[in-house]
Amino acid sequence: MITDKIKKYVIPNLPYAMMFWFFSKCGEAYRFSTESDTLRKLMDAVANLNTALSKPLPSLDPFDLCVGLVGAAAVYAIVLYKKKNAKKWRKDIEYGSARWGTKKDIEPYVDPVPEKNVILTATESLMLDGRPKNPKYARNKNVLIVGGSGSGKTRFFLKPNLMQMHSSYCITDPKGSILVECGKMLQKNGYEIKVLNTIDFKKSMHYNPFAYIRSEKDILKLVTALIANTTPADQKGGDPFWTKSETLLYCALIGYIHYEAAEEEKNMNSLVEMINSMEVREEDETYKNAVDYLFDGLENGIPLVDKDGNTILDENGNTVWESPPQPQHFAVRQYKKYLLAAGKTAKSILISCGSRLATFDIKEVRDLVAYDEMELDTIGDRKTALFIIISDTDDSFSFIAALMYSQLFNLLCDHADNDCGGRLPVHVRFLLDEFANIGQIPKFDKLIATIRSREISACVILQAQSQLKSVYKDNAETIIGNCDTVLFLGGKEKTTLKDLSESLGKETVYMLTNNVSKGQSPSYSQNTQKLGKELMSIDELSVMDGGKCIMQLRGVRPFLSEKFDITKHKNYRYLSDANPKNAFNIEKFLEKKQHKLKIRPDEEYEFFEYAQPEDEIPEEAFDDFTDNDNSEEYPEDLEPV
Repeated sequence: MITDKIKKYVIPNLPYAMMFWFFSKCGEAYRFSTESDTLRKLMDAVANLNTALSKPLPSLDPFDLCVGLVGAAAVYAIVLYKKKNAKKWRKDIEYGSARWGTKKDIEPYVDPVPEKNVILTATESLMLDGRPKNPKYARNKNVLIVGGSGSGKTRFFLKPNLMQMHSSYCITDPKGSILVECGKMLQKNGYEIKVLNTIDFKKSMHYNPFAYIRSEKDILKLVTALIANTTPADQKGGDPFWTKSETLLYCALIGYIHYEAAEEEKNMNSLVEMINSMEVREEDETYKNAVDYLFDGLENGIPLVDKDGNTILDENGNTVWESPPQPQHFAVRQYKKYLLAAGKTAKSILISCGSRLATFDIKEVRDLVAYDEMELDTIGDRKTALFIIISDTDDSFSFIAALMYSQLFNLLCDHADNDCGGRLPVHVRFLLDEFANIGQIPKFDKLIATIRSREISACVILQAQSQLKSVYKDNAETIIGNCDTVLFLGGKEKTTLKDLSESLGKETVYMLTNNVSKGQSPSYSQNTQKLGKELMSIDELSVMDGGKCIMQLRGVRPFLSEKFDITKHKNYRYLSDANPKNAFNIEKFLEKKQHKLKIRPDEEYEFFEYAQPEDEIPEEAFDDFTDNDNSEEYPEDLEPV
């Protein structure tokens, strides 16, 4: 800070201090002259100037000081006038100043401890700490990674950053290969492993979206995410009436389930059952189905009756309620709006709702959402690795992943704001591979702009930028703009190449032209001129070496660097890439998970002790106690990072 102030205020004014000293000496020489005539006195002062300059200390005589100040001020005024009217010369950068970044350019953004960085290329990385000593070097950790199929998005970016093991991770894992290759390394280093598998539900932990509803706004967010990701692309932008009508019904039913249903019934299956039981008769609009009676009881209350069916009254003659009236209940208010629809319209709404939730008629999906094992609200409290396995060829169940991501972002932000003073104890990184295939995360353009301060970051991995525009439309540019880092690994998509070439800028180059004239008087001439050329043109980007990549960091010159060599990372030997014995066994992991009884500190439970003679206990009962993860063959020298 002091050095910056010296550079800003002291060094630029040193020449004027020297001018002040020189003119004060001129005043001193003039003052010591014995001549009475002004012209002769000036000539005598010039002759005696060497004597005055031989004294290094300035004179303190008022006359000398005034001469020094006037002289220095005159020089300053002349320099200022020249600057104001000077022509602006940009030597060798007339047509562009673009250049490739150097080690000195990236140095202020790198943490001296390698394990505390986000790996970008073989030579460039970015400190994880979002609050460096000098605030001007602060950058968000959102990264946009663009690379065509086979460019190494997983090998050169995702895996190296997983091996850093400095954060909690939420990883989109197409085909489930990343979990197999990196899961054991993370588990052995103290990470809690969570798995949502939308390809093979039998290899997945259970996820219940209803478990994370805390208030009415959470209900609306869940419904918004559900509708956004279960609406076919060719139907988006149609009549909003049906979407709004479905939203009313979903909010009403989910509100009833959340506030009134038993704990084991708070899941998506109850929602499907309620919709299935809602019969509407077009010819009889006064007909009431089972759900109508439920909401009538909630609105008007359920009085307590005796064995003869008579309402019980208290000593004051007032009705004793089994369930008191709640006309202002959130679910009631939403349901009454839905009931405004006529019989035929209501029937169409129910058909649309049933069609949208048809996926939950599949038994495996119903089992998946029956209860929750994910504990999403704890990911920012302890090191956790959440693997969300989706298919890269079929998006039938991608909406489940989108629901989880939507809830996860909101849960972590609320937890940071309400419980952690605005910052999560453990940084959470979203490694969103195949981002365009996840589905649409509602308000993601706003989330990515606000998560930085809460110790959350997102790495958006795409095959082409056009994929982002197809999902998020006009908001795609906002998402790209909130990623301080862009990493291009190679590709041929024209929109991506054009945008990248323009963002790299132009450099000034020299062009040599030769002119040859033939005839009776032949002549030859050479001309040199300057012109602007793209740092890398579209055709140069399309044929870029497969081992190279381009990294752009906000406020820094772009870098043309080698891709990170995964084999040089100190934790590479713990991956299954290096040793097949390090492969993570999902089936065995889930089997052990099911045998573990987890009791939370705030849960109430009953304890029963049962005595049985030891000789009557089968040997299989001891298997869970003798089986130990550490008994597997695995390197013992894994060091926590």
